[in-house]
Amino acid sequence: MAVVNREAAVTEAAGRLERAARDRRPCAPVRDVLGSTDIALAYAVQQRLVDGRTGRGARVVGRKIGLTSASVQRQVGVDRPDFGVLFDDMDVSGLSAVPSERLLQPRAEAEIAFVLAADLADGELSLGLVRSAVGYAVAALEIVDSRVADWDIVITDTVADNASSGLFVLGRDRLTLEEFEPRDVTMRLDADGVPASEGNGSACLGDPLEALLWLARTAREFGDPLRAGQVVLSGALGPLVPTPPGITVRAEMSSLGSVTATFSPKESKEPEDQG
Repeated sequence: MAVVNREAAVTEAAGRLERAARDRRPCAPVRDVLGSTDIALAYAVQQRLVDGRTGRGARVVGRKIGLTSASVQRQVGVDRPDFGVLFDDMDVSGLSAVPSERLLQPRAEAEIAFVLAADLADGELSLGLVRSAVGYAVAALEIVDSRVADWDIVITDTVADNASSGLFVLGRDRLTLEEFEPRDVTMRLDADGVPASEGNGSACLGDPLEALLWLARTAREFGDPLRAGQVVLSGALGPLVPTPPGITVRAEMSSLGSVTATFSPKESKEPEDQG
């Protein structure tokens, strides 16, 4: 690949992804301007998009870890985890239906969500420290989405696109880490009552707490460490499931109970401001 003008590449990629979100029309991959391996450049695009959304009033409430499951990596054709930012308006737990009109190419995955009771900013970030920072956990559905047409992505495409974030739904049952072990959780995800995905905690980098440790270290390296009160979606426990308008998906998790999402039956024709 030719020498990249990094600022111009960030501007071009961010603009392309913003237009896709605004107009609800998937765009071409952004790897033509970022390359396929420059992760730092892709995160610079992500940060540009995050700055744009917070500048328009969105509030950061946590992070998502993506691509922690080998089965999901195979589904989307990448080979390493990544992370994205969760905004307040992405939490649709309190809605009667997930708004399909806000989504382009959604898929659901069942995850464990950790809610932090302490910062993960200082000192040696170890598994023990990460464990002690978790206030509680809940079952969660992450509704991933891609602004890139046909999910034609490599790692730089998805990182730039806020780790293919969409929306999320949190379950109601809260457990502390004294009450269950994340790696031992088993999961079954049904779509309209039909089994569609299954897995367990060990599918998430061997242990969802290892995924959280990876994120804590990586976020601090990027200068924006995890903070108390934030939600962390720790990564898929099994394969992704497409979620067209009108479908209902329900994840049953052995220790954490269940979480359900029904998608609204029609997609709106009017574009929506993503800020």
